[in-house]
Amino acid sequence: MSSLILPDWPAPKNVGAVMTTRNTSEAELAAVLPGEPAWLRQVHGTEVVDLDAPPRSRQADAAITRVPNTVCAIRVADCMPVLLTDDAGTVIAAAHAGWRGLCHGVLEATIAAMKVPSERLLAWLGPAIGPRVYEVGEEVREAFLRRDPGAEVAFSPTRPGHYLLDLYTVARQRLAGRGIKRIHGGDFCTYSDAERFYSYRRDRTTGRMAALAWLA
Repeated sequence: MSSLILPDWPAPKNVGAVMTTRNTSEAELAAVLPGEPAWLRQVHGTEVVDLDAPPRSRQADAAITRVPNTVCAIRVADCMPVLLTDDAGTVIAAAHAGWRGLCHGVLEATIAAMKVPSERLLAWLGPAIGPRVYEVGEEVREAFLRRDPGAEVAFSPTRPGHYLLDLYTVARQRLAGRGIKRIHGGDFCTYSDAERFYSYRRDRTTGRMAALAWLA
């Protein structure tokens, strides 16, 4: 039985995508990929790398490609991986959307870099820490509300100065705000499913999962 997660989204047939779990071996992953993943040096920012352009720094939190068999790759262990493609299968993207990147616009930057009308795009939200366990402080809430007061619906108060944050709700808001209506996934919790997922919040010292996407 495969330990890989296959995104449940109606992507074109030439779009390949998988998500590893803590039980995925290097051999199992290598067997499904068309080439070596283009790993990024993730810094919780909003920089997007075009993997088809001349070589440059890989310090970024999102990547896009239009070239077949080039593998976009994002590492996570509570932060949200977001995969995007267009309905014609001409471009693919992967973004690392932790709270900082999500707050400051990594999804918007990724969408802009794809250079495709938003109504032609669809997205998949991969495994992230869930809304019932992800507690954050007042400074996180204020950072989101300064950018978009509508993000208030993603926060539920717990104790004084602390809130549960629903990363999936914020991601859906941001994608919808850019005109993307076809949004799938968002039904996992890395923290709560220790048998399947790594979680930095739960374990502190832990491995990473990977979300990978490519054009066949």
